[in-house]
Amino acid sequence: MSKILVLAEQQFGKLANATFSAIGAARQLAEKTGASYDIALAGQGIGGLAEQLGAYGAGTIYVLEDASLEKYTAQAYAQAFHSAAKASGATFVVAAATAIGKDCTPRVAARLGAGQASDVVAINGSGGALTYTRPMWAGNVLGEVKINTDIQVLTVRGSDFDAAEATGGSSAVEKIAAGVDAGSLRMTYVGLDAVESSRPALTDADVVISGGRGLKEASNFKLVEELADLLGGAVGATRAVVDAGWVPNDWQVGQTGKVVAPKLYIAVGISGAIQHLAGMKGSKTIVAINKDPEAPIFQVADYGLVADLFEVVPELTSKLKARAG
Repeated sequence: MSKILVLAEQQFGKLANATFSAIGAARQLAEKTGASYDIALAGQGIGGLAEQLGAYGAGTIYVLEDASLEKYTAQAYAQAFHSAAKASGATFVVAAATAIGKDCTPRVAARLGAGQASDVVAINGSGGALTYTRPMWAGNVLGEVKINTDIQVLTVRGSDFDAAEATGGSSAVEKIAAGVDAGSLRMTYVGLDAVESSRPALTDADVVISGGRGLKEASNFKLVEELADLLGGAVGATRAVVDAGWVPNDWQVGQTGKVVAPKLYIAVGISGAIQHLAGMKGSKTIVAINKDPEAPIFQVADYGLVADLFEVVPELTSKLKARAG
């Protein structure tokens, strides 16, 4: 019988929200194949997270603890997850298409001799006739791919699969040897240059306000930040302004940045290059503010305002403040 293994993602003792979308994808896969699913959790001192995952309907939570897994490196985690896949007897391995998921899963697939489909946005078919939809060419083409190996590895976009809700009950928790060969590791964890913020994470926010080159200089990004804070949203940016050093690269939305699909996406001074559109055109409602009526962003916007952002955004912010007050 087929078995699905979800690779849970955690950092510093906290589960990534995208993990629950991966569990949601595993549930879809289970319905289509009649398979059951397990979850693998790697790290050090992660017993509490295993208990948390136990309420999500998995048959078994495989816990892999080792000193080499205290901080993430692709080589160590790939070896551990390979051990979990073998213990589970998995024919499908599912992970979120995050930076860590994309970094680790190709190594897991190679160890399993498995084919991989990345950035999956839909699972099609049933039984042994499954195909996977994934965006190509900056999202301008949706390809349908088939994996021909006995074991299949997927990374799924969290923006396209609903996060799984807890089902109650509890899964069996099994601690297994991580099987990490410390002598084979050529990577060493040095540190994480993370952006600390009280705002919601870009990929989790219901509202995202993004700024582009139309803001003219870094100091003007405060217009975007103030509006985002009023709406309880996250701040995004185009690659151009990130490359210019105006904002941290953690804010980048697009093909080479983060893919977001909030309920509301407001693009401020963004022309709409296809690389940026690839990261946000799945948003539920898109509002564009740009003084150029020919800007490509208006082709994907639900609401477009052809106006000077330096007049419109402060006015919008002022009226929202008045409404809140």
